[in-house]
Amino acid sequence: MNNKIQQDAQHLAIGAGKFKIPMPPSFSDKHKQRQYEKQRLAAGFRAFALHHFDEGLAGHITLRDCIEPDTFWVNPLGIHFSMIKASDLVRIDHLGNIVDGAHAVNNAAFAIHSRIHMARPDVNAVAHAHTKYGRAFSSLGQPLLPISQDACMFFENHGIFATFTGVVAEKDEGDLIAESLGEHTAVILQNHGLITLGSSVDAAVANFILMDSCCQSQLLAQAAGPLTLINPDIARKTKAANGSELVTWGNFQPLYSMLLA
Repeated sequence: MNNKIQQDAQHLAIGAGKFKIPMPPSFSDKHKQRQYEKQRLAAGFRAFALHHFDEGLAGHITLRDCIEPDTFWVNPLGIHFSMIKASDLVRIDHLGNIVDGAHAVNNAAFAIHSRIHMARPDVNAVAHAHTKYGRAFSSLGQPLLPISQDACMFFENHGIFATFTGVVAEKDEGDLIAESLGEHTAVILQNHGLITLGSSVDAAVANFILMDSCCQSQLLAQAAGPLTLINPDIARKTKAANGSELVTWGNFQPLYSMLLA
């Protein structure tokens, strides 16, 4: 465990030095790590299904392979998120060649995710779906505002891709999406939906669920009246705490436990 995660643990929980709290695992065997991460990816799709983030053939979560990092795992085309198993996942390279798996892959998943994985070597997982609140909020062409502790996670931490040209099918558009993402954790695809990133599948999925919820909260608040925003300095401080590697990974763990049960 690195020093940064140890420090975050001390800030996160009373008794972190004495009692066991969830921590990201480490592996000496890359093949065991691959299997573990594929299982987490399959669980990510189950979590999306639980939140009704499943719209026909749309939506994808990808995971950089820990052994061959110029390839990534993605969901097979046409299998419902609630039914995806680790053995169903497909591995594809940045040229669009399927190198592992027995299913076709959504072309938009390749066009978007391959370019983000190439542009952001610090990112291991990318999540995207067409959700009710993400779609609605994306039509506004506005950023999420720091109206709550949770929304501070995305303060100065997401981009807006302000061009909609139809279903993403070309790598050039994927490059533009990656460019609008910059170094942030998320991007709003105008008139389309949301994308979130993470150092793990756990973090990317938890970030997505949180972002969609923050879209819902802001839509409700804007409909009710004028917004009262959190002070920018406080928002940045809150983002630093909520956006740490340990917290973003940890946000997925209660949901994973429920999925296992």
